[in-house]
Amino acid sequence: MNFALTKEQQMIKDMVKDFAQQEIAPKAEEVDRNERFPEETFQKMGELGLLGLPFPESYGGSGADTVSYALAVEEVGRACGSTGLSYAAAVSLGASPLYYFGDEKQKELYLKPLVTGEALGAFGLTEPNAGSDAGGTKTKAEKKDGRIVINGEKCWITNAAYAKCVIVTAVDGKDDRGRNNISAFIVPTDTPGFTITSPYEKMGVRGSNTCELVLEDVEIPEDHVLGEPSGGFKQFLYTLDGGRISIAALAVGIAQAACEKALAYAKERKQFGRSISEFQAIQFKLSDMSMEIELARNMVMKAAWLKDQGKPFTLEASYAKLYASEMATRVCNEALQVHGGYGYMREYGIERMLRDTKLMEIGEGTSEIQRMVIARQLGC
Repeated sequence: MNFALTKEQQMIKDMVKDFAQQEIAPKAEEVDRNERFPEETFQKMGELGLLGLPFPESYGGSGADTVSYALAVEEVGRACGSTGLSYAAAVSLGASPLYYFGDEKQKELYLKPLVTGEALGAFGLTEPNAGSDAGGTKTKAEKKDGRIVINGEKCWITNAAYAKCVIVTAVDGKDDRGRNNISAFIVPTDTPGFTITSPYEKMGVRGSNTCELVLEDVEIPEDHVLGEPSGGFKQFLYTLDGGRISIAALAVGIAQAACEKALAYAKERKQFGRSISEFQAIQFKLSDMSMEIELARNMVMKAAWLKDQGKPFTLEASYAKLYASEMATRVCNEALQVHGGYGYMREYGIERMLRDTKLMEIGEGTSEIQRMVIARQLGC
């Protein structure tokens, strides 16, 4: 396995880096402060082909691989955690299930607008009482007069207010052992009875749109089942595996930005007559931060490469997500410590990065769930 980037991968990384530093980074503080979703940024990302990066050109995508997509998420996250989260969710959670499990009609109608940036994708899995225990889904779907009627609620759903459709998981029966069958459904957001609100006041990633979904007798056609009926559980496990690669890449990006700020500050800040970067205590902090970021980045690249090769990547995706998310929290915390009192102030951006990155340990499977996945993969 060779982690040297191809010419195309390096070009994509450089292109996204330039765009992110010029268009995204200057708005990051304002986006966070005002809890503003930067619609104009996502319009430009759509025009650049970033929202369709890992999808075939036949659907309007760029035809790039997962490695390239992970590199792009890292660069966007390095500029702004909020924008990075919405970008990762749009591609990994919103568009990917349609690409992997949708039929051609569904892809034509719902995937193409996501790939070209006309709308964002969203994935409605989490419920008030079904977070880590996604199998405990309470939302129900029933067939009625040739239609499917869905009732339930979802919480903490990213991008839903800017989506043309939301992939919603719901219980639609029982299996032979009496356990819930879960299917995935494509629900257009303008369907009567489908209410989307954004009631949350969040600690971090405040510029990422986070929604509550309420479905009251929402009727959709029978052909809006995504993939095999009752196959929703396996589908969302695969979707989350891919999503964990992007969350890990996002964590690496945030950590990289924090480390760079800490290094620059350490060179400028003088105490006792010299730059604090000359003190061994600071050097050791920066060395550890840099090393951990590189280790996490390599874990992300390995998981992405395995996915591109069509090989099993569940274990490696959990490795990457668990390590990168906890690493990023440590790095941002240490970067704040290097800044001292200034790090606690908004103007330096470090406190925002620390607030943003904490979500990486929670979203798309908490650290505790990642350890459970790893243990099962090891045969425990």
